[in-house]
Amino acid sequence: MRIKYSVARNKRKKKILKLAKGYYGDKSRRLRMATQQVKKSLTTAYVSRKNKKRDMRSLWVIRLNAAVREHGMSYSKFMCGLKKADIELNRKMLSEMAIKDPASFKTLVDIAKKNISTAN
Repeated sequence: MRIKYSVARNKRKKKILKLAKGYYGDKSRRLRMATQQVKKSLTTAYVSRKNKKRDMRSLWVIRLNAAVREHGMSYSKFMCGLKKADIELNRKMLSEMAIKDPASFKTLVDIAKKNISTAN
């Protein structure tokens, strides 16, 4: 008696078609097109997860630059001043402080200014 692959094949097809649910036209119904589109979608999703981290850091830097310029300083000088003062806060936390707690952010800017002026 020979082995038939119908159970395994159906399981594999169902898995692909489930992932392709919601795609436009035949991409959600025909196995070959669905397989191609699912492969492409998974690749894009993988790349986008990496890009998301890059985009978020960029957003935090933009926010910080805007907040620091209100106090008459540039982003790079601000970060340099914080490094010299041995303050190790990441950009995410700094941008959250700039938005939600401007008073303490102002003290950080003052500390950074003081450390830059003493260095020169």
